Amino acid sequence: MREKVRRHLGKVLTGAALAAAGTAAMVAVTLPGTAGAGESGGAGGGTRAAGQAGPGPDAAPPGVVERAPAEAERGMSRDPLTDDELGRVEKAALAGRLSALGENVTGARGPQRLSIDLAEPEAGETDDPDAPRRADVAFYDYRNDTLVTKTVNLSTGKVERTDTQRGAQPPPSRAENAEAARLLIASPLGAGLKADYKDATGKDLTSPDQLELSGGIYRAAPGAQPAVLDACGTHRCVRLFSKVRNGPWIDTRDLVVDLSARKTAALDRG
Repeated sequence: MREKVRRHLGKVLTGAALAAAGTAAMVAVTLPGTAGAGESGGAGGGTRAAGQAGPGPDAAPPGVVERAPAEAERGMSRDPLTDDELGRVEKAALAGRLSALGENVTGARGPQRLSIDLAEPEAGETDDPDAPRRADVAFYDYRNDTLVTKTVNLSTGKVERTDTQRGAQPPPSRAENAEAARLLIASPLGAGLKADYKDATGKDLTSPDQLELSGGIYRAAPGAQPAVLDACGTHRCVRLFSKVRNGPWIDTRDLVVDLSARKTAALDRG
């Protein structure tokens, strides 16, 4: 794996590998003071970097950082959920058996929270400015591999609907990506990742906190993976895209972590 990772790492540094796979986008940014740095100056034909020019008479005054306005406890209509609403919604959604019996990605009690979003208005409420605000709270329960979505009325604090699905796999959360990386680092299959991190930084890779992570859900396809990943899709399985913090990408796309079974496996690209 190490040779494969290093080969891809070189491609990323030249701007190809992950962008071609559609997993990362790199955008060139011209920093202030660099545009025109090599352009001709006045009649004498000399050059002058734009960043060296002093402020002109019409230059804007230095910016001032002001304190953000206080956030209201409750939003109105289709306003984004406030911090207060987010806290109340999650507390209401976790009440009852789900909190007591559910299991999160690390095996601790309580389901894994995935997202909290403002719910769409119900039929007949679209044009009603006084329609109740609701929020959809999505959890993944690793105890039985189910996606649980609860709709909470923000005015009453009551759960109005609960939807449970098996086989539904929304994108992984930040906590799930971190746990997948932790399992990979501890696995023999993580040896190449650790070796390339050492090559890039001179330091040992011991924690997911040393990486910038994003992830995608992996679903099993007949004949496309080792048997240990056959349950992916029913199980929650993640492919990681890993980057040294403030550094290069390390290609881990061939590796899949089954978070439900807490196992790792390598895909055969042929």
